[in-house]
Amino acid sequence: MKQNNVILFDVPSVRENLLPLSYTRPIADFLLGITTLRQKWERLLPAAYSYITADYLSGKFPAADTGDNIYIASHVVATPDLAAAVAALEPGETLTGTTRGGASLLIAMRGTAGQFEAIPADSVPAGKEFTDKVDTICNLYDIFLQNGRQIEEDFQIITHRRDGQSVHRSNTVIGDYDQIFIESGAIVEGVVLNASHGPIYIGRDVEVMEGSCLRGPIALCDHSTVNMGTKIYPGTSLGPWCKVGGELNNVVMFGYSNKAHDGFLGNAVIGEWCNLGAGCVASNLKNDYTEIKLWNYPSHRFLRTGLQFCGLMMGDHSKAGINTMFNTATVVGVGVNIHGSGFPRNFIASFSEGGASGFNDLPMEKFFDTATRMMARRGKALTDTDREIFAAIRNIADNYK
Repeated sequence: MKQNNVILFDVPSVRENLLPLSYTRPIADFLLGITTLRQKWERLLPAAYSYITADYLSGKFPAADTGDNIYIASHVVATPDLAAAVAALEPGETLTGTTRGGASLLIAMRGTAGQFEAIPADSVPAGKEFTDKVDTICNLYDIFLQNGRQIEEDFQIITHRRDGQSVHRSNTVIGDYDQIFIESGAIVEGVVLNASHGPIYIGRDVEVMEGSCLRGPIALCDHSTVNMGTKIYPGTSLGPWCKVGGELNNVVMFGYSNKAHDGFLGNAVIGEWCNLGAGCVASNLKNDYTEIKLWNYPSHRFLRTGLQFCGLMMGDHSKAGINTMFNTATVVGVGVNIHGSGFPRNFIASFSEGGASGFNDLPMEKFFDTATRMMARRGKALTDTDREIFAAIRNIADNYK
């Protein structure tokens, strides 16, 4: 049987809505639950995968055209039934559907590059209709809102008919042991594991230090570290190589980011290569309990969310010094360096440096020096392609200040 060729395409309006996290990656590489959106599709629809995304990202994330391609909207969350419907498409056919919010969308198409490019951007052509409601990531806050449920769904698929490590006798377990899965190489001792409200997934070579309390659903991905006495509440996912301490509630960290010390973070999404210093805290609830507004890049303004809880949204390679305080629903761009006392404003443009008293442009060479040193700590290098991407982001980001 010929292997499918799947191209995950970013819808331009959705991609812009998901800035600053989509500045540095295709939407399909967003972490949701235990895996990325791409990995969910790969698991359910085996194929060769590539991307259609922003032009400046295409050197790092190219599209592979075989002439007979399956194009899937990258912000759509895969399910077994949805994957089966996509796999059943014949050449020239499209699959449409409706989101849980009631919006129509193009889910997938099978055909040539010319046929796909003939479809107007953001349009919904006639085609086969998927009758169930479709989960999508269209707003930054959709990530933390859906994360707990996606941990539960990923957990059932990933751990099905597999054996993990046994739970060490020094741990205190509340709930069903079957809802705790510990991969090989992980060290989890002297920890309270409460799986009565959802599963706890602990990836390869993770270390959860003594005195920590975890209440599922929680996902700790490969090589992440939970420092002593950390409290992690439901709906939290730590991507690979993250290190956390203090208190986290419904937080998604994409990978290689640190919040290693005391301080609160809730209803938040943190990109890669970020660092929150000791004592850093971020509000997720306004003092007057009113509806939260969140900065929206394409609108150049704060928009209503309908939410009462929303915390910090931080793009890749941004840093906050010790005792930094973030107001409710603060959006921080890419490559930001925040320091000093007081609350900085609740939208901080990319490649800025400063604090409550104001921000200045961060020189690119200074940004590159910091990024190079941080990545080297994890054995990673800042490539020439990465530098070109950040230079392009710098030019684009000026339009959103």
